[in-house]
Amino acid sequence: MLKGAIFDFDGTIVDSMYIWDNISMDYLRSLGIEPRENLNEVFAKLSMEQAARYYQDNYGVARSVDEIIHGVNEMIKDFYRTKVTLKKGIENYLSYLGGQGVKVCIATLTDKDIVKERLKRLGVANHYSEVVSCIEYPDGKNTPDLYNKALSHLGTQKQETYIFEDALYALKTAKEDGFPTVAVFDKYEPLQKELESTSDIYITDYTDTRLFTLPG
Repeated sequence: MLKGAIFDFDGTIVDSMYIWDNISMDYLRSLGIEPRENLNEVFAKLSMEQAARYYQDNYGVARSVDEIIHGVNEMIKDFYRTKVTLKKGIENYLSYLGGQGVKVCIATLTDKDIVKERLKRLGVANHYSEVVSCIEYPDGKNTPDLYNKALSHLGTQKQETYIFEDALYALKTAKEDGFPTVAVFDKYEPLQKELESTSDIYITDYTDTRLFTLPG
C-alpha cells in the first residue's frame, strides 16, 4: 500500500506558477539590465543556483550566487504572502494521507523558508514532515538526487512512495528513477498530453477519487 508521498510545491500544491512569468526578467531590470531573451523558457529547468550562475555568465551580474538568490527571494516573498492559493482539493487530500499514516515530504525548487511560511499561512503546515529544497542540489530536478533525499527522510521504499509533479521534465526524472508518479495539471506546463502518457496517474485536481486508492 501507499506509504509515502513527495510533493512538488509550485504548480502542484499551490497555484503559483504565474509568479515566475516575469520574476526572472524583473530581477535583471531591477539591476538596470534589459533581458535579451525570454528567460522564463531558459530558467524553466534550472535550480536557483543554476539561474544565479546564468545571470553571472550571460549578463555579467557582479554579485555572488548567494546575493542573487537572496535578491530574487526577496522579490517573490510578497507574492507568496498575499497571492498564492492552494490547488483544489489538496488540503482535504493531505488530511486524508495523514489519517492513513502516509508520510509526506515536499521537494521544491523554491527556498524552503518561503515554502514553510506560505504553507503555515495557508493552514497546512501540519500535513508534511520536511521540505527539501533544490538550493541544496545544484542540478535541481534534472537528476533524482532531490527525490532520493526526500525518500531517505521519509524512510519508505521507492515503490510505495509516489511523486506528485506538474512539470514534465521533473516527472520524467522521477519516473526514470523508479518512482510511481502522479501528474498534476497546471496550465503553465504546455505538454499536457505527454505529461499524462508519462505518469502513472494524471489528475486535474485533488478531488480525483483514484488518489484515495493508490497502490503501493
